[in-house]
Amino acid sequence: MQVGGCSIESVTTTTGSCLCNACTYAYTGSPALKAICHCISCRKISGGSNTVNYAVPEGNFSVTGGSPKSFSKDHEYGMVLTVFFCPDCGSTLWKEATAEQLKGFKLVQAGTLTESEKLDDGVDAEFYTTTRVPWLVALSGVDKRAEF
Repeated sequence: MQVGGCSIESVTTTTGSCLCNACTYAYTGSPALKAICHCISCRKISGGSNTVNYAVPEGNFSVTGGSPKSFSKDHEYGMVLTVFFCPDCGSTLWKEATAEQLKGFKLVQAGTLTESEKLDDGVDAEFYTTTRVPWLVALSGVDKRAEF
């Protein structure tokens, strides 16, 4: 878009919420990374075989409604993992981790996105592939790592 002879790029805002809609969030721009995590902690957080995480720079992320609660735990690979969730319905909204590569990012849980079509592009990577459940096929064309 041109304004006064200057080019201005539009900024995309993505929104999300918990199951009961009591807690909402928004972020601008695109995630720095979209990844599936197969670690044991993510299994327990999700109640499933993995989580799908969108790494959003913390400066682009904001809570727009409600007051999520948090819980911190030592991760099996040495970092501290903090989970943010709705105090009413229990939905996990995002995570934060002390691993050097993850500092400064909110790990948004992709299943909480309001615009579900944002999931259509898939992911860039799979992490902790050594603990991927055996019946889940590895994704083709993405980076695969035994750890983060």
